[in-house]
Amino acid sequence: MISISEAQIAEWLSPVLWPFLRVLAVFTSAPVLSSRAFPMRAKVGLSLLVAVAVQASLPQGPVISFMDPQALAVVVQQVVMGLAIGFAVRLVFASVELAGEVVGFQMGLNFAAFFDPSMNTQSSAVARFFAQIAALMFVVMNGHLLVIMAVTQSFTAFPVSPHFLDMLASMKLYQLGAEVFASALWMALPMVGILLFTNLALGIVSRVAPQMNIFAIGFPLTLVVGLLGMAVTLPMLDQPFTALMGRVLSLFGAG
Repeated sequence: MISISEAQIAEWLSPVLWPFLRVLAVFTSAPVLSSRAFPMRAKVGLSLLVAVAVQASLPQGPVISFMDPQALAVVVQQVVMGLAIGFAVRLVFASVELAGEVVGFQMGLNFAAFFDPSMNTQSSAVARFFAQIAALMFVVMNGHLLVIMAVTQSFTAFPVSPHFLDMLASMKLYQLGAEVFASALWMALPMVGILLFTNLALGIVSRVAPQMNIFAIGFPLTLVVGLLGMAVTLPMLDQPFTALMGRVLSLFGAG
């Protein structure tokens, strides 16, 4: 009679279970991949497929018994690590949306706000447009493959271990806060300069010709200049987006 011990089951499942949990956490938190249009069963199946496919490139991990109290700490580490990768990628999208908020404020379109179900907040039309552009760039530049590569490389930089607090301390995810604001201002700076020059020109016109109703022509002119400026500057949006994506992935050993 063939007998299988619990240690053998742990040895067979450990190489697949820990990557599966980490990839599944990424798929439930990363932008585009965590879309509600993507069924949860498909996320689970794809996470299992990725966990099996990357076995050849993963380092040899420890075999931890499922009855060991440390197993719970390892599960927490995998979930926290996957959520950290997804959160870091979401920060890239947040910087683009922040740039859209700044541009929309300068154009006077911040009153055109609506409810964003993905973030449970109010977002302006320009910020939502920038978010859609970021999603398109993410797919075009194979961002989903880069995220999977980051998950794979994270097992080398942050191996499976029950000490997940040490992992969070060495990751230094808080440093991305300054990167978000710096990148957002970098993306919005050309549009802010164009609209600032437009408002300055309107101020000069209002002083030279006081009889002209500056409020009647100011908003349409600002709106037209803003739309033209967006058409000119949007092709340059890929450089800061790619740079910030590389900065994020470098935290997990994929840079």
